Amino acid sequence: MRLSSAIALVGLAATSLFAGVNAETVDSDVLVLNQKNFASTVPAEKLILVEFYAPWCGHCKALAPEYEIAATQLKEHSIPIAKVDCTVETDLCQEHGIQGYPTLKVFKEGVPTDYNGPRKADGIVSYLKKQTLPALSELTADTVSAFSVSDKVVIVGVLPKDSEKRAVLEKVANQLRDDYVFGVVEESEDVKSGIVLYKKFDEGKNVLEGDFDAESLTAFIRTNAVPVMDEIGPTNYANYMEAGVPLAYLFFSTPAERAQFPEIEAVAKELKGKMNFVYIDAKKFGAHAANLNLKESWPAFGVQNVVSGAKFPLEQDGELTVEKMKTFAENVLAGKVEPSVKTEAIPETNDGPVKIVVGQQYKEIVEDQTKDVLIEFYAPWCGHCKNLAPIYDELGALYKGSDIVIAKIDATANDLPSDLPFQVQGFPTIKLRKAGSSEYTDYEGQRTKEAFIEFLDAHAVNKFKVNLTEDKPVTAEDIEHDEL
Repeated sequence: MRLSSAIALVGLAATSLFAGVNAETVDSDVLVLNQKNFASTVPAEKLILVEFYAPWCGHCKALAPEYEIAATQLKEHSIPIAKVDCTVETDLCQEHGIQGYPTLKVFKEGVPTDYNGPRKADGIVSYLKKQTLPALSELTADTVSAFSVSDKVVIVGVLPKDSEKRAVLEKVANQLRDDYVFGVVEESEDVKSGIVLYKKFDEGKNVLEGDFDAESLTAFIRTNAVPVMDEIGPTNYANYMEAGVPLAYLFFSTPAERAQFPEIEAVAKELKGKMNFVYIDAKKFGAHAANLNLKESWPAFGVQNVVSGAKFPLEQDGELTVEKMKTFAENVLAGKVEPSVKTEAIPETNDGPVKIVVGQQYKEIVEDQTKDVLIEFYAPWCGHCKNLAPIYDELGALYKGSDIVIAKIDATANDLPSDLPFQVQGFPTIKLRKAGSSEYTDYEGQRTKEAFIEFLDAHAVNKFKVNLTEDKPVTAEDIEHDEL
């Protein structure tokens, strides 16, 4: 299970910073938009990035300086970026469906899409520059050299005009255009025919020669577009998650700790393509060790399956060595290491109105095929979860003894099975696992007793009516009688 994690200036002055832009701004290259100028500014731009923010938001404050730098750098490319204060422009933000801060949207000629790119200046700049290019740029022998260094990672296909592989390259380019720059040329000094991945790190380039399809080309790009061993952080985390291979973390708390394992990079190079290796600064991101079931004691080493979420912490007793890390990583790849499951103890009694679920009993309770199970994934510190608790207890009492189980699990203290078809990304998350099925249905209604009952009446396989006026269950016999 992975849980998601991450950043104002006020003033008015009328100016035009970009062609087609007429917006209010401060002494800044970030445009300030409001209800008056939004409609005249945004649709007029071929491409514009808009941040919807709140001045009190911590993530917005962290983003602000990066956003300013990006705005200045993008100015020379005639790509404006802007912001809207949602504590002032409430109607405008509601119109655009803003539910959290910061929310960033890319508008192309007025049509919005969610921005899911990096939150650092260089990442923002790179992402938006890609949006101005075609998914696959046509190159010549004279332009390929400059194009190959135009971004951190650039993919160039060396393919004849009549090659069927051009269609494969174009398909992959369209799928990955937000992440990488793609071009195609008929001839190149680097390879007679194939794909060249240029990068500003490690060996500088990788070559894929011979036959390829969309799947193998994507794998080639994802594998080689990350360094042999880099330091992981918010700007590159998504790249490793999308790479599709297990990720090995080496936690360090001081430069000296990091430097004491120089041979680990040779291990990372040996296993490249099968497993990615990263350094992680424990002073900044030490809490992530708990996500891998590691103690916050450094240095430390653990592996995560980025597809299933399964975690493999290396035992922290004794001295950490490169040999231990190498053997452990190889054993994880060979399937010789069982995933670690964080779990609370099984409750001594569990006969309350809401069934308590812990990690080691998840499948036994939640995936009991004879029952419909409404399961709440909560966090003890979550205010919304606390507000829901008495309502949820009342709901559990109404269905007690039926084949519809009302249950909850502390998702901060218990791991979920790695084969679940979803990830919990906020609290509370509420889902119905239907009887006789592995299917989960999201609950997105109001958090009232009546709304929950209406939802269960509509979606549960096992039918069980409750009488809200008397707060007493109606039996199956009553249901049959009502239907006659």
